Amino acid sequence: MFAGIVEAVGRIVSVRPFVVDAGRLSLSDVRVGDSICVQGVCLTVTAKRGRRLSFDVSPETLSVTAGLDAPGAVNLEKSLAVGDRIGGHFVPGHVDGVGRVVAVTNGAYRIRAPRRLARFLARKGSVAVDGVSLTVNRVAGADFEVFLIPHTLRVTTLGRLRPGARVNLEVDLIARYLERALKGCKHAC
Repeated sequence: MFAGIVEAVGRIVSVRPFVVDAGRLSLSDVRVGDSICVQGVCLTVTAKRGRRLSFDVSPETLSVTAGLDAPGAVNLEKSLAVGDRIGGHFVPGHVDGVGRVVAVTNGAYRIRAPRRLARFLARKGSVAVDGVSLTVNRVAGADFEVFLIPHTLRVTTLGRLRPGARVNLEVDLIARYLERALKGCKHAC
C-alpha cells in the first residue's frame, strides 16, 4: 500500500531486464521482496545493486500501463509501514487504466479516463496519476481536471506532461469498494 506521495524521481535504465536507477530515493531500508511504486505500478524488488533496483514486469503489466516500456523518468515511492503518515490517499499500486492528457492550462490538467472508470471520479475525490495522489477538481463525462501545484511539478514526472501524453490512472480505493457494495445490495437487498 502506498500514499501517492512521490519520494523521488528515478529513471528506467533497461526494460528487459527491468532496471530502475533509484535517483534520490533512500535505499537504506529497501530489501529484495519489498514493494516499490514505479510510475503508479506496484512492483517487487528482485535485486538491488548500488542505486539500481531490478523488478520482474510481466507482458500483461506492460500491456495495461504507460511509461514502463522504454527508458525514462519515473515516480518512485516505497510502500507504507504501519504508523506512517498517509499524506495523500490509499493507493494500492494496481493501475485501473491508461488515460490521456487532453489540455494543460495554468496548472490545471484535463485528463480523459477510459469510460469504464468515469463512474469512480468525483469532484473533490481522489485519483492517482502516474502514482501521484491528486484531488479531482472537475468532472465532465470521462474527462476530469486536477490542479498541480509548483511543488508537485518539481518533485514528480507530472511537470513533463503535455497534451497527448498517456498516464497511469488508479481510482480511489473507497470508490471501488463502495461500487461493489452497492452492486451487491442491488442483488441481495
